[in-house]
Amino acid sequence: MPVITITGNQVARSEEILTPRALELIELLHHQLNPRRLELLAARTLRMAQIEAGDDFDFLAATQSIREDKSWKVAPAASGLNDRRVEITGPTERKMTINALNSGAKVWLADLEDSNTPMWENVINGQINLLDAINRTIDFTNESGKKYVLRPDNELATIVVRPRGFHLPEKHILVDGELTSGSFVDFALYMVNCAKLQIARGLGPYFYLAKLESHLEARLWNDAFNLAQDFLEIPRGTVRATILIETFPAAFEMEEILFELKEHAAGLNAGRWDYLFSVIKNYKMRGTDFVLPDRNNVAMTAPFMRAYTELLVKTCHSRGAHAIGGMAAFIPSADPAINATAFEKVAADKTREATDGFDGSWVAHPGMVDLCREQFTKVLGDRPHQKEVTKSQVTIKAEDLLNIKATPGSVTEAGLRNNISVAIQYLERWLAGSGAVAIFNLMEDAATAEISRSQIWQWIHNGIQLDNGKTVSAELVKEYANEETAKLTGSVDYSAAKAMFVQTSVDDEYLDFLTIPAYEAMA
Repeated sequence: MPVITITGNQVARSEEILTPRALELIELLHHQLNPRRLELLAARTLRMAQIEAGDDFDFLAATQSIREDKSWKVAPAASGLNDRRVEITGPTERKMTINALNSGAKVWLADLEDSNTPMWENVINGQINLLDAINRTIDFTNESGKKYVLRPDNELATIVVRPRGFHLPEKHILVDGELTSGSFVDFALYMVNCAKLQIARGLGPYFYLAKLESHLEARLWNDAFNLAQDFLEIPRGTVRATILIETFPAAFEMEEILFELKEHAAGLNAGRWDYLFSVIKNYKMRGTDFVLPDRNNVAMTAPFMRAYTELLVKTCHSRGAHAIGGMAAFIPSADPAINATAFEKVAADKTREATDGFDGSWVAHPGMVDLCREQFTKVLGDRPHQKEVTKSQVTIKAEDLLNIKATPGSVTEAGLRNNISVAIQYLERWLAGSGAVAIFNLMEDAATAEISRSQIWQWIHNGIQLDNGKTVSAELVKEYANEETAKLTGSVDYSAAKAMFVQTSVDDEYLDFLTIPAYEAMA
């Protein structure tokens, strides 16, 4: 008999989440699918080594027949997922859960991944908050006595849960002494505790899938869906998933990913920051042709980013799936001038997405929901989506996705300092248990820290010169880190965050994910 061990501290009401049935599904997923998960993670490492050795990504010859077969489509849109013109993202904290569901957005991405720190308390409390929200028993009172409650059912956003990526373990749940997968733990707990409740409300268990790198990883998720649906005795195809195309390898397998998940697939999403992080990660040692300028200056209109979004919309609509655009991370400010400039930029970005054929887009704050909706409604009108925009005239080749060197912009002292400051501030809060952090009027998540330290690592190892004439080096990064940390006011101790950030930015060996050692350092 398998032995399951819970090593996390006791959390209030955890018995409502860690039920015998939920633990049974975790065991089942672990025994049947975890070996494949580990094999696929090893395949990622091998492929990255091949890219570093001079290979390039390309569309797969072995799956050409899938791309050429125009007859197959994904399943029709499920209830609550037909009109997705504005989606709000955020962690499953109690206040955020209420505000997101009340925000007026069509969908809430209930995030157990990049905007959530996988502290054990967060893992359990996030599931409790989802359960309470679905049962309509959730409320929250802040320190000043303000109470938050849900609005009537018909005004609430549809819940779509984002489990952790395949690379992250759950160290507090062991099966036969082995670490379990954070992905499968998050998925199993939500499925057992909430799937049938959502079905009873005319919806279903819906998911966003993070950081997939291949159609074989999509196949693994599809097998997990079928296993869980059979386990719970609910029809196959009840689960629906939107897949984030936020890794560079996945951009070359969009159709295959939809094909593997087709009875469960709802759409694809353009995840900008993680996509840039993945580009850097895979081509970090391939010279200046693959070096990006300051991250805040890499626009969606850059040739390689334009190719990525055009291919995504074409792929989705040709297969009957929704195409969901990227994040507007701006947080409304008390400064009217800052707001005016930011709202203008966000409106332009959402207008571009809507006119390009996207069916909806993301915001990070309730104050941006109306602005996003307005831009999409100008294009959609009363239509729930625009899947009829097939972009049949668009032809994207591998070299278009690989055209990094055509990105305008430069590497500047200001950009380096911004990367350092934002990442250290974010990492300090992450280690303290907060995964979504407001910094410089933007809502930042783990992708920000990942791209920031990866850019710096790439700049160091490619001898990049800044606009001030200085060459990016480990010594310069340490100097700027000390200076930027000294500028931060208050009583917060940034020493641990600074040390971890600097180490992962300047080490000889590149670290695939900053969150892995950060998680190991967490209780």
